Amino acid sequence: MQVHGTEFIALHGRASSAILELAPGEAPLWRYWGPRLADHARPHGPIRDGRARPSFSLDHDQPLTAFPTFGVGWFGQSALIAHRDGRDFAQAFTETQVHWIEPERRVELTLIDPVARLSVRVCLAMDPASDVLTLSSRLTNDGPDDIEVQWLAAAVLPLPPVASHVGYVSGRHNGEFQPCEDRLGRALWRRENRRGITSHDAFPGAIVREAGATQDAGLVYGAQLAWSGNHAQMIEWLDDDRFQWQLGEGFAPGEVRLAPGASLVTPQVLATVSGAGRNGVAQNFHAAIRARMVWPGGAMRPRPTHLNTWEGVYFDHDEATMKALATTAADLGLERFVLDDGWFHRRDNDTRALGDWRPDSRKYPRGLAPLAAHVTALGLEFGLWVEPEMVNPDSDLYRAHPDWALRIEGRPRLTARNQLVLDVGRPEVAEYLFSQLAALLESLPIRYLKWDHNRDLTTAGGPDGRARYRTQTLAFYALIERIRATFPAVEIESCAGGGGRIDAGVLRYAHRVWTSDCIDAVSRVTIQRGFLQFLPPEIMGAHVGAAPAHSTGRSQTLAFRAAVALPGHFGVELDAGALSAADRTELSVWVALQKSLRDRLHAGQVWLGDAGDNLLWQAHGQAADLILLVHRMAPSTLRHTPSVRLPMLDATRRYRIRRIDPPGPGSGASAATANFAALKGDGLVVDGAWLCASGLTVPPSKAESCAIFTVTAL
Repeated sequence: MQVHGTEFIALHGRASSAILELAPGEAPLWRYWGPRLADHARPHGPIRDGRARPSFSLDHDQPLTAFPTFGVGWFGQSALIAHRDGRDFAQAFTETQVHWIEPERRVELTLIDPVARLSVRVCLAMDPASDVLTLSSRLTNDGPDDIEVQWLAAAVLPLPPVASHVGYVSGRHNGEFQPCEDRLGRALWRRENRRGITSHDAFPGAIVREAGATQDAGLVYGAQLAWSGNHAQMIEWLDDDRFQWQLGEGFAPGEVRLAPGASLVTPQVLATVSGAGRNGVAQNFHAAIRARMVWPGGAMRPRPTHLNTWEGVYFDHDEATMKALATTAADLGLERFVLDDGWFHRRDNDTRALGDWRPDSRKYPRGLAPLAAHVTALGLEFGLWVEPEMVNPDSDLYRAHPDWALRIEGRPRLTARNQLVLDVGRPEVAEYLFSQLAALLESLPIRYLKWDHNRDLTTAGGPDGRARYRTQTLAFYALIERIRATFPAVEIESCAGGGGRIDAGVLRYAHRVWTSDCIDAVSRVTIQRGFLQFLPPEIMGAHVGAAPAHSTGRSQTLAFRAAVALPGHFGVELDAGALSAADRTELSVWVALQKSLRDRLHAGQVWLGDAGDNLLWQAHGQAADLILLVHRMAPSTLRHTPSVRLPMLDATRRYRIRRIDPPGPGSGASAATANFAALKGDGLVVDGAWLCASGLTVPPSKAESCAIFTVTAL
């Protein structure tokens, strides 16, 4: 659409819009990304018509473009850093070709630099259902010589002057998704990951809010990179008081060199904006991730509850013990049995045997078939743990092929968890791994693979001495895609020492992620809330662990451990056979409760909130039919418990509220009242307007407990 002779590109979602200006002789200029504009709303003219030329500035103003570049008048962060042996270090895209794939929804912009002999295709797609803008870039070398690429932004996004704080998650192994926030200013904000996998400490995404924005209200932007390797993102203040936000892969020195005619395609960036606070951004992300996932049979089935053997037995395997554990899992009402690490050749600890993917004849003299048959006869699905990309130096595979490990000649081969990383980008390595996995999947009724990756990448060089980080990630994607194509009924879990490989990229291939190796329920509340800012609950692996927790030594009641695991992809990870009869009965009640609620827990929307006084809450489902969980994290500091406001409800309707968590230590009220008694009976009927403005008064509770309610519109 043209305004006063200037053409604009407009993409509209349900509640957001993006506007770019087409200017002759340069890349499209970013004019707007924010809350929804009217369909025909456009700027009143070119951006430069409203910008006077400042002193000591170029005669030709340089606003933010969809792809700003170094060396030709733009002094901010460049979307491309590249050169041909020191030449063509400056780029300028002076021609733009616009190709609409779907009007106001999806467009491709081809930017051409005839001097540096480069072209970039920038793809933008607005999904009206999720309100997520998906962006990516494709760089093509149109020249006669190789070009080395040091940075290629997958997305360049504009942020308004009101952007004041950036929120992100950091952490470590056993402590992922810890919330952090920095104030934005004139200094560059940057986060990088160089670990070779997504990492425990630098999730590739963030949210940016205006001052005063809350969990439920105010302007909040979000973006995340769909990539499972090295990455970087930066937010930079600009001279017009806006900010630019770039996200993309992180390249090792010399890692990307494009031959003439070759192209480099970035991962996608998922970006969204909401006027409904952080919860609005989370809900948009959840919808977009759900739309991207590819499920066996074409649609997600109810997430099977399962027992994972790891913290129950570790490496202490034998057929009889595993059969007994599977029988207990079936008695608890669980639906899947996952045999974790320790099942394969000579695997007695973590020092040996990775790469030798055949059953240990000492532990399973008849192989795994009798155990798998026992599991399936119980009505359970059979799952298996593997770590294909790894090798122990003490293994038959390494002794036969020491050259298959990533390495830099002359440098020590640095181990972690006593293991090295296989160079999956080598065809013979990928073929070996596929053949080993295929042999297991063809010979056993495996419906589920837990695919682990228990170390960061170091000395990640190939036979030619060049960096292989990017190649490794792409080779992993190719291998897992080949497995899925050959065995389409198999579901896959992405695990990397817990949360080390969780991102929107791996979720093209996986159906579940292991959120953290820490199953301590108190720690898990924070971890899972950080996770839910970016990703939906049905893929969030959440287990009932032992007390004391193996990772922290802390103990919580079985009721609290089960309640914290309830909203995720629910599982049990302990020696269930060692539980008392009372504990087994209590746990089976929680398993049944989760199965009865998972249709609402794993569909619709998620809201997170903080009521104060150490009360954290989350709600799942639709506003007319909610599951509400209220966690008391520490003892109350107040004489009376504060109310939990539910701003998502319809103020014109009434709601019936019932408490549904099984009784247990810490779950009951310390004093009986009429309202609290009603909550446990037929329910308490309350006006929606009251619940929105004042809130639900929840019963008093002890520290480390959870109350669960249904909130249903009448």
